[in-house]
Amino acid sequence: MALKEILQERIHSDDIRRICALCCNDNAVKEELYALIFDPEARVAYNALWVFTQFSSEERMWLLPKREMLIDLLLSKNHIGMQRLLFTLLDRLPARYDVMRPDYLDFCLSKINSGEPYAVRALSLKQAYVCCRAYPELMRELLYEIDRMENGNISPGLQSARRNILRKLTSYKTMK
Repeated sequence: MALKEILQERIHSDDIRRICALCCNDNAVKEELYALIFDPEARVAYNALWVFTQFSSEERMWLLPKREMLIDLLLSKNHIGMQRLLFTLLDRLPARYDVMRPDYLDFCLSKINSGEPYAVRALSLKQAYVCCRAYPELMRELLYEIDRMENGNISPGLQSARRNILRKLTSYKTMK
């Protein structure tokens, strides 16, 4: 059965393990799976992204040169589930503190205090920190969004992400 046919259906952990095994050390299958994240069928694209989130950290490094395209895809998607999976993938890739995309930072900052699901908000907070880390002048914007979080009702997971980022910001200031 073709990869797209598998991803058109509801998939389960066994399906994901089977696809991950197919992709292991086979860049042609990874390329095919990667092309499917751009598929016009939302279920196919979502399932392809979900499989990528289940790759081992070593296998996931294959996506590193495609980071900018993943960001472009995230900025263009309105599907919350796909945004969450794209944020998850970007969060699991090694951070690049030397390159910052203003459009990506603005997108992340806009999600922190939005009505989006808590996972999207927490991941956008983490990614906003990654974007701002090398640019102290941008930390003020991030701190403003973090301060605004106190006024809202936030989940324990989002509180934890907020606390961890504040801790990093405090240690970052003392290192400078």
